[in-house]
Amino acid sequence: MNNLLEVKNIKKSFDDLEVLKDISMTVGEGEVVSILGPSGSGKSTFLRCISMLETIDGGTMTYCGKEAVKTADGKPQYVGKSELQEIKHTFGLVFQNFNLFPHYSVLKNITDAPIHVLRRDKAEVMKEAQVLLKKMGLSDKGDYYPYQLSGGQQQRVAIARALAMKPKMLFFDEPTSALDPELTAEILKVLKELAAEKMTMLIVTHEIDFARSVSNHVVFMDGGVIVEQGDPKDVIDNPSNDRTRAFLKKLEQ
Repeated sequence: MNNLLEVKNIKKSFDDLEVLKDISMTVGEGEVVSILGPSGSGKSTFLRCISMLETIDGGTMTYCGKEAVKTADGKPQYVGKSELQEIKHTFGLVFQNFNLFPHYSVLKNITDAPIHVLRRDKAEVMKEAQVLLKKMGLSDKGDYYPYQLSGGQQQRVAIARALAMKPKMLFFDEPTSALDPELTAEILKVLKELAAEKMTMLIVTHEIDFARSVSNHVVFMDGGVIVEQGDPKDVIDNPSNDRTRAFLKKLEQ
């Protein structure tokens, strides 16, 4: 199995606060990796670092075999701008609060980047967007604007928009945290379908049952370190670490 993402010894501080202390993990092709942990554990910062919204202070990050950043003489060195742009096209990112363009229709939200960033044929992109809308159960919503949609529908548009760029992997930051239980179920259904299609996904989530049923690998983070990781059955149902046990117990209450 090819590793699509390899991160080694990632460090990140904000002023004097060390948020990521030494994070290493790999995500293999077709794998679904769920990251669990209490708030403030560094999960979202880690996701922001690997999606290059934040720069790291140390470590290496490799995407689909291409090194994006390495550390030499104690300083992180990112590759050049055009190489970095190419690497960024290997992944898509879905935020917890959708981040759709409010003044664009649903269809324009999905098609804008493939047409203008990837310079792809407009007719082809439009055709693919219709397929994606159907897949997300939104066939009739192409001309709607984000404010006319429910939170669950907006999140499905955000997923379709990420998929329209044909990434090799998708990163999700708490994709259901802004949604009520009914809408959460809609999104988890979409993620399960993507997992069944062998889409490579890294998901920061607090949905334990989902993580257990869909993930190949579960990572538990706390205090900026990986406390425990492995098969969902081991980490969720039979954790070996006290911190993991305490966290899971709290969630059950």
